[in-house]
Amino acid sequence: MQFYKFEGITDAEKWSEENDSRRIMREKVRKISMKTNDFNQLQQHRAYLFVNNASESTVTVGAIVKNCSNIIDLISEYLRTIEIELKETCLDEITFSSLRNMISCASRNDYIRDDDEVLEQFDLDKLDGRYSRGITYGERILDACDKESIYEDAGRFLAKDTFIPELNRIYAGGAKQNAIGHPVHYMIQTDDRETRKGMCRILLQALYANNRLHSKRYCFLDFSPGESFSCMIYDCLYKSAVGGAVVVRYLANDDTEDDYADCGRDTIEILCEVMKKYRHQVLTVFCLPRECTASKDIFYENLGNTSIVELKEQFVSGECAKAFLKGLAKDRKIRTDKKLFERLEDEKGYLAPDLHNIFDDWYNNKLKTVVYPQYRDVATAKREVIKAAPKGSAYDELSRMIGLDEAKKMINQALNYHKAQKLFAEKGMKNDHPSMHMIFTGNPGTAKTTVARLFARIMKENNLLSKGNLIEVGRGDLVGKYVGWTAPTIQKKFKEAQGSVLFIDEAYSLVDDRDGSFGDEAINTIVQEMENHRNDVVVIFAGYPDKMESFLQKNPGLRSRIAYHVPFSDYDTESLCEIAKLIAKQKGLKFTKEAFEKLYGLFDTARTESDFGNGRYVRNVIEKAKMAQATRLLTMDFDSVGSEDITTIASGDIELPKASTKPKTKQIGFCA
Repeated sequence: MQFYKFEGITDAEKWSEENDSRRIMREKVRKISMKTNDFNQLQQHRAYLFVNNASESTVTVGAIVKNCSNIIDLISEYLRTIEIELKETCLDEITFSSLRNMISCASRNDYIRDDDEVLEQFDLDKLDGRYSRGITYGERILDACDKESIYEDAGRFLAKDTFIPELNRIYAGGAKQNAIGHPVHYMIQTDDRETRKGMCRILLQALYANNRLHSKRYCFLDFSPGESFSCMIYDCLYKSAVGGAVVVRYLANDDTEDDYADCGRDTIEILCEVMKKYRHQVLTVFCLPRECTASKDIFYENLGNTSIVELKEQFVSGECAKAFLKGLAKDRKIRTDKKLFERLEDEKGYLAPDLHNIFDDWYNNKLKTVVYPQYRDVATAKREVIKAAPKGSAYDELSRMIGLDEAKKMINQALNYHKAQKLFAEKGMKNDHPSMHMIFTGNPGTAKTTVARLFARIMKENNLLSKGNLIEVGRGDLVGKYVGWTAPTIQKKFKEAQGSVLFIDEAYSLVDDRDGSFGDEAINTIVQEMENHRNDVVVIFAGYPDKMESFLQKNPGLRSRIAYHVPFSDYDTESLCEIAKLIAKQKGLKFTKEAFEKLYGLFDTARTESDFGNGRYVRNVIEKAKMAQATRLLTMDFDSVGSEDITTIASGDIELPKASTKPKTKQIGFCA
């Protein structure tokens, strides 16, 4: 199906004068509309022609044509029907998007009755509006290109072993008078976007030049593994492309597509069925990543006896790699030097993206040091990014916290990995989103929940999570009261936690002494949801070290899905004193020398208790000291109380714990 725009200047001497008269013009438009309707009824849905605009001395005609050997004759017949003669005419093939705008304008100007009805006649309404929301597609019009230019452009790509021989086959048969089907279709395999675009364009130009394609318009559509779509829409897209070509771009990640290939099987099967239905009327070019073996096999399984010519980007080294770099330099009109070629490693194979990255690094440096040496000392943006500290108040708050070396190290590693992927993508680092699920192990008061809350905010402030909330849950929030309630409850919590952190405190309580009960269902569902939401939910399990280890053994798949194990150690006496100083400072308080020495002895003794609360214990001590200070201040003469008294914790404000009456448990070995 082709779409055309035809323009010309009218021969009528009084055309412009008549256009100035509204009454005459309305009558003229009415007659054109009636005659347009009569003409198109005779076409019996093989074609539809209409006047788009007739202002001043210019007339524009649009055309939808299913199969026409001579579009000029058809337009001439239409112009005779509506009694308009034109000179200095121009005919262009246009995209459906342009045609849609023209026919909409014709309806507004009353040259046709209803633009929607016209689109429905040709099933083009399905490619517009609400029907097409589930499909990502676009269109292009091929530029005219001679044989010499086509071969010259083709030589720039690293696919000479397959691409040039196919161009030779296309030109070997000579141009046919009419396009009479497609003996083969194509599969281009490359990871380089520019290579894919360029090879598609050159291939279609060669086919059009040899009458293997009737239309200069081609469509391209994108789809990813597991993506749902409407078979009807794809069928209509192919129907609209009859006489032309469809480029199918399969957006798989070549690193993980083997794991997810089956997710796209249904999509590939339906697409191949539609392709086979129109294979003699529409040329199809499949574009896949270079190493996309699993999905490629599925395509071949479903293409039946369709003949496919593979055009695959190849590795180059040595002189071929140098020639490619020289070609890039020639395009930029800049001389090469030894520094460019020194970046090539002996006997190493390179693909186009690798060579583009090598050239771009060299070219950027060349501009700064040779072409514009006055900018030699200006640092690159990426160097500034490397030096930049993580963003946000949450990271600053975590940095000020006492201890927590393992937690801080883990968070810095996650941020650095994200930064490295962005910075080194051009140097070949693959874009990956690793699992961030974690286990926090430690005794009470070691700041597990606080760090989890700060971690969520840090991920949000540094664009690793979209929301950055902390959804805190326990057994009662996840395990249902009745059979069948647990899985939906957990799924609801994961949905709530999208873009955030799901913090499961005392996770082992899900299965403690409950083997084979609802707890097992909870763990199995959590494992499944962790995989389903690995890119948008971070799960943190927290609890005592020994119990967390037995918890991990309950489900074999659980341990493998947890990327980070972060231990939260008990604080030593010095760290507890530093925490006390920090809490006091936040409250606008300070300690006397005697008070601080008393705190040291208090913490040193308290650490030996089996139920010691770490940071939580310190906070409780400070709160009690504040209350004791308030009582002391009230016993003093009001006029004698100064600001120093109000902000100082004295030794007497700190209460020593009563001697424990609990019998001490004998321990073997050393204890902290």
